[in-house]
Amino acid sequence: MRILVYGAGVQGCELAHRLLQNKKNVVTMLARGEWKERLDQRGLVIRHWAQCRTTVDRVATIDTLAPDDCYDLVFVTMQAGQLPDVLPILKQNRSEYFVFVGNDPHAVEVMQAMQRPADKIAFGFQSSGGHRAKYKLTFVSDMDGWLKCHLALILPACYLCYACSGDLSKATKEQRDLVLDAAWEACEMLKAAHIPVDDKENTDCYRAGTPGRRKMDAMVLALCKTPLGRLCVSDHAMHAVAEMQYLDEAFEGLRARTSVRMTAWDTLRNQMPSWDIMRKKTAKAKR
Repeated sequence: MRILVYGAGVQGCELAHRLLQNKKNVVTMLARGEWKERLDQRGLVIRHWAQCRTTVDRVATIDTLAPDDCYDLVFVTMQAGQLPDVLPILKQNRSEYFVFVGNDPHAVEVMQAMQRPADKIAFGFQSSGGHRAKYKLTFVSDMDGWLKCHLALILPACYLCYACSGDLSKATKEQRDLVLDAAWEACEMLKAAHIPVDDKENTDCYRAGTPGRRKMDAMVLALCKTPLGRLCVSDHAMHAVAEMQYLDEAFEGLRARTSVRMTAWDTLRNQMPSWDIMRKKTAKAKR
């Protein structure tokens, strides 16, 4: 199978590595500039933290997707805020099947922009967060709703991360509680906005006093007190401020359609620095 991975960030690189393990796959990555040169010269180098090993895969690269380029399957691993710029390129390409991987608050709009039959477009999410893990496929009938519900948890987690300057070990018990209280409020807001919410997988896990909430309390504590939090939350949050701001603004747009009060959400969100400050910190760290 001829496969294109459109995007060479953390998720794109991990996905390409996993696809290359099947020798029947012919995998190409779209990358640009210095990163493309590095892939061409050194190969796809991935350091697997948990397994204490490094892998190197040789992978073909392109820096432009032409309309006549044809692949059996295209995985799009761009950040949600970058999609508006690349959708016209993807739409013009003659490949039939596309899978958009990652956080996307506008899945329905992306599908409409691609102007293809619904069975030619799919949306996915790598729960590994870009870290090496065995892939297990779970199929969801309403991925747009799933992705919006996913924001109900990851955005409060990011707010906490920014409030703690990336060090989740500094989070207080009150802040940890706010993350899950905010997630519950967000699910209630989504329902008011007529977004389907799977209560068993979401709301029931965040509602205070439930068995699901007690499990989530333990999970959040583990994220804050062990290196797991850095791997699953803070590493990505601190390096993807622009993406998180885009998701935050999209979620605020959904809130504007309802009158649901979100006290815990706003309390936690107001504890983080402004998005302008976060962007400046990120730009400074890259210098």
